[in-house]
Formats: sequence, structure tokens, C-alpha cells
Amino acid sequence: MSRTLLITFGIGLVVVAIAVWGIVRIGRGGHVELPGTILKVRTAPLDEQSAAAVIDFRVTNPSDYPFQVRGVTVVLESQSGAQIEGATASETDAQQLMAGVPLLGDKYNPSLMVRERVPAHTTLDRMIAARFEVPDSQLQARKRFLLRIEEVDGVVQEFSEK
Repeated sequence: MSRTLLITFGIGLVVVAIAVWGIVRIGRGGHVELPGTILKVRTAPLDEQSAAAVIDFRVTNPSDYPFQVRGVTVVLESQSGAQIEGATASETDAQQLMAGVPLLGDKYNPSLMVRERVPAHTTLDRMIAARFEVPDSQLQARKRFLLRIEEVDGVVQEFSEK
């Protein structure tokens, strides 16, 4: 092979490699997701047949677009694997719950609310309170809590305790 052909081929490979790198780099922040971790879980009985759970968590939006919350769901997974969905409390109800049930302790973070936007490239600490129609002993003996956050465009992020 001639030297000119090898140089031209080498330049072509470099140009293709730069183009592929650019395409991958541009698309990296386009995937909307909201990974998170549960930091702390507090439970308290409300009466003999119901209990409340307060979950403090941290979420990060690594994408280039804001994540707008459509809904937040707390699910209790029992030792047997059964899943029980809790009734999620609004911010006002969570404030009243924390004030009325001293066993839950202080309210450290605002609740993650419907229509709240998590800006691009940010990390937020939030909480969510939920009521379960099971005794507190069942919450204490749980396998784990699952936290599901749904985005307005249908993306559902789920992360669990432990």
C-alpha cells in the first residue's frame, strides 16, 4: 500500500472516532431518570389497626432535563412478599402528622409533591409520609419499603430501603 493511502485511512478513522464520541456525548444527558436512596425510615402507630411511615430520601437528576413529579407512592413489602400500598400524605397533612405524633420526630425535609420539578443536574433531600391500614408491628417486621416516583411523561423510578 502506498503511504498516501495509509495516511488518508488513518485520518478517516480519527474523524469517525470523533464523530462517534460526539454522538455518545450529546445523548448522554437525554435519558430522564431519578435515582435515589432512602436515608431514614420512621414508623408510629396511629391506632390499633393503622400506622404511619415517614421516609426521608435523597434523589439526583443526572439528566439535562428537569424531572416533573406526577405521583409518589410508598409500598410496604412484608416478610411474605405481599405488597401493600400506603395512602400518601400531602405536605399539609405531613406537617400535621409530624406535629400530632411525637414518635415520628422532627420534620427535616419538605415533602416531594405532585408537579414539583427536580432541576437538571441537582440533588434534593425530601420526605414522604404515608398511612397504612396495618398495625405498626407489621411495619416494624417489614422486609422493606419501596418508593415509586412517576414522572409526567411516564418514567417510573423505584428504589428501596436496604
